Amino acid sequence: MLLRLAILASSLLFAGFTYADTCSSVEALGYINVTRQLDLAYIEEQTQYWSTSCSALLPSCIIFPKSVEEVSTVVKILANTTEQFAVKSGGHNPNNYFSSVDGGPLICTEHLDQANLNQATGVVDVGPGNRLDGIAAKLQGSGWTFVGGRIGNTGVGGLVLGGGLSYMSAQYGWAASQVLEYEIVFANGTIGHVNKDNYPDLFKSLKGGGNNFGIVTNYRLQAHPQANIWGGNLVYLRTPENDKKLLKAVRDFTELNTDPKAAVIVTAERANVNVVDSWIIFLFYDGPTPPAGIFDDFIEADPLLNTCMEQTYASLMAGSNWVIVKAEVVQIATETIPLPSSENEVEVMEGIHNWWRNITATTLLEPGIIPSIAWQPFPKAIAREARARSPDLIDADDDVDRIIIEMNYAFLSLPNYDQMADTMEATYSGVRDRVLAWQADGTLQQAYLPLMMNYGFYRQDYWGRLRPESRALARSVQEDVDPEGMFRTRTGGWRP
Repeated sequence: MLLRLAILASSLLFAGFTYADTCSSVEALGYINVTRQLDLAYIEEQTQYWSTSCSALLPSCIIFPKSVEEVSTVVKILANTTEQFAVKSGGHNPNNYFSSVDGGPLICTEHLDQANLNQATGVVDVGPGNRLDGIAAKLQGSGWTFVGGRIGNTGVGGLVLGGGLSYMSAQYGWAASQVLEYEIVFANGTIGHVNKDNYPDLFKSLKGGGNNFGIVTNYRLQAHPQANIWGGNLVYLRTPENDKKLLKAVRDFTELNTDPKAAVIVTAERANVNVVDSWIIFLFYDGPTPPAGIFDDFIEADPLLNTCMEQTYASLMAGSNWVIVKAEVVQIATETIPLPSSENEVEVMEGIHNWWRNITATTLLEPGIIPSIAWQPFPKAIAREARARSPDLIDADDDVDRIIIEMNYAFLSLPNYDQMADTMEATYSGVRDRVLAWQADGTLQQAYLPLMMNYGFYRQDYWGRLRPESRALARSVQEDVDPEGMFRTRTGGWRP
């Protein structure tokens, strides 16, 4: 309540100001960088989205603040307009309008790229303008590393606000679990520093709550000691036998692996008329050499290519960006499933995978199409470590093991966006329908199955899949910090 009163009081101070439009008003100040559509910096920034559908949305200008004070100034001006707007960290979320906008100002955090480490404590201040490979490079040689995602080009802002699944999550929880304090600009331009002691409800809501509460300009994170790691990829041609081996391997790893330093992602990819039909496995061990036997189920499946080796974490991050499909429209969706028992593994794992193959087969004449699916272990250890470090809105219990499934379509034709969106909806809905049926007949156990915001499709009900208490808390906090609803009504994202 005190926070809400402070924000309302500050809002009154600026109620008498009116502005023509944010871009012109910020330009008139003369010290904040503003670019227009013919500027090279504008054109370059628009190429940084992972999806060309986002690049096709043209902001009225792109504003590049260099400090929290400049962000505050921009937001105060923006609050006195009715313009739609967006805030961009890395631009990796492919949902239109989540970090992109058409005809309104785009606030790009690219220059808020600090990564300032306290060498003694491992506490690091990280700006939302960083990408994961950039932070890894800045911390290389320090003996410390961050708990980030798995693709180097991913932006910090979207990853951490959505939770953030990491190779190191079984050791340390979500990326968001490492946040000690947020520096945030609220909807009226007030600057806040939010931690577990001063604003515990907002602190929790920022962990899995997305862009509903303001613009975060600094994440104070707890880094963790690290030397060299071991990791890379295994590549296989797709065969029915490899389907069986690798689906069983990821199921067994999720349940049976007891070493929290080990992580895998198991992906399958296709392309036009089966020009590509393969499995690509990502292996990671937080140490120079994995213990004998820990990845045997994957390695013994006879990959065509094995790039795994001892390397720096920075090298792994930099080397992961090959997965980004350039110059295509990208759509991503997700589902979370309970881990099937070994007795029901074939029915569930192969049933879902065969559904994915059947529906993606209907898309293979789409120009440039690359469908993919990723099976990502969500063992009990992740939930346990996340809860031990900090409360979050995901609020996963450690009663069951789970698997997070990510489904992607990349394709060339922007006019086919809605048609492919329908196909995407059918893809993840088919997975969900099967899970519900298996739970009803006892094949799968009943379990809380939150969606991961980081992989969510805009048509999915992110908030409806969280616990009701999480949604209620987020709504209450949003009303406190943004009583006029600027973030709720004028920018994209999932709303509680």
